[in-house]
Amino acid sequence: MLYIGVDLGTSSVKMLLMEADGTVIDTVTKKYGVEHPYPGWSQQAPEDWLEQSVAGIKELLSGRDASSVKGIGIGGQMHGLVMLDKDDNVIRPAILWNDGRTEKQVEYLNETIGRRKLSEYTANIAFAGFTAPKVLWVKENEPENFSRISKIMLPKDYLVYMLTGKHATDVSDASGMLLMDVKNRRWSREMCEICGVKEDWLPELHESSDAVGILLPKYQEQFGVGEVIVAAGAGDNAAAAVGTGTVGDGGCNISLGTSGTLFISSSKFRVDDFNALHSFAHADGGYHLMGCMLSAASCGSWFMDNVLHADDFAAEERGMEERLGKNTVYFLPYLMGERSPLNDVNARGAFIGMTASATRMDMLQAVFEGVSFGLRDSLEVAKKLGVQVKSSKLCGGGAKDKVWRRMLASILNIELEIPEVEEGPSMGGAMLAAVACGEYPDVKAAADRIVKIKEVVKPEPELVEAYERRYQVFSRLYPALKDTFKTMVQEEK
Repeated sequence: MLYIGVDLGTSSVKMLLMEADGTVIDTVTKKYGVEHPYPGWSQQAPEDWLEQSVAGIKELLSGRDASSVKGIGIGGQMHGLVMLDKDDNVIRPAILWNDGRTEKQVEYLNETIGRRKLSEYTANIAFAGFTAPKVLWVKENEPENFSRISKIMLPKDYLVYMLTGKHATDVSDASGMLLMDVKNRRWSREMCEICGVKEDWLPELHESSDAVGILLPKYQEQFGVGEVIVAAGAGDNAAAAVGTGTVGDGGCNISLGTSGTLFISSSKFRVDDFNALHSFAHADGGYHLMGCMLSAASCGSWFMDNVLHADDFAAEERGMEERLGKNTVYFLPYLMGERSPLNDVNARGAFIGMTASATRMDMLQAVFEGVSFGLRDSLEVAKKLGVQVKSSKLCGGGAKDKVWRRMLASILNIELEIPEVEEGPSMGGAMLAAVACGEYPDVKAAADRIVKIKEVVKPEPELVEAYERRYQVFSRLYPALKDTFKTMVQEEK
């Protein structure tokens, strides 16, 4: 049996073809654009997701016996607002997870409605990237579009809907909408009323490994497949966690992708008193705590592309390993504002500590260190909840960088386990499809069979000590600049 996993990302969609035992046969990636019509805005055309996903699956199956494909599972970028009218037409471009236009709506939800009530209703407070503030923004700024709404969905659920005709979502992805009662895994009537959302606009809630529909005949014909089951799927971070075997109680996964996440799985529901970490349902049937940075590996890409105008990371890193722990330059990685644990759309990136002797390598190293310190911020919040993390899986594009892996292990002072197959959400999506088709009894059984570790990166005592000193300095920089960032942004407007 064969299973297709889809990773619907911010800049591209990746398709993976997997055998039942986890062997990856092939992958295909298709790119699409992101619109930034105003500073801080980020949106996409959902139709592009469908077009490129269909093209990618066709390419993935070309020349193969597609009749062996039994299931499809999708991991997708979270929080994006997709709105359809009564004729299933997309009303406006989807507002994405890293869009910062909702500062006013976030302030209204957190300060007027109140953090305590939001946490009671949803287990979380409002962040600029969440879906509910986006709904309020459309209601207040585009009333004609709001009046046309017939369905609201998340990015991956738009794909599921177009491929199956089923209006469905899963609990892990829905947790990030701020419209779901996470503890009880149901929609929050109170939040729907606050945001003016009719419950019949919302998809049917499912567990991530549920079979929610069958591929429509027109796509069966295009792909050359039979009656393929489509799973509910998961938000990209939960799907990546499944793909790395981060399931059950006490597992941890760190993702160094466009964004950066610290993901801690748990069999128990828990909430951080300050809501600095997100409290979401997990794709394995349990729950998880998650810290999310808006800019992670993308900081490295930004510095290479926009500042150095270089594309050879290996050349730029040459000699950096001998300099670990000795840098005097700091970098605040807030290029898109920041979510966890700061929740500040006004936060900005900054190099600090520059002298006349600073080099491009100092700056690149500071970028890697700044992202790692940002992840450490979320880990510190988890520690205050009594969560002890001794090791973590590591995935994402940044995880392929050996220098960064060594640095991160010592900054966090934990062991980093590198999975044999590093395919992130697409792997998790394929595994969820296998469970939906009955190949495995549950998500944990699939993870136990499929996920294997190829390398363990251990913290180095001397670097742990050096980076502890540097982290104590880093942790004082944002508080010192917070008001300045806010003034800067107000002047920009």
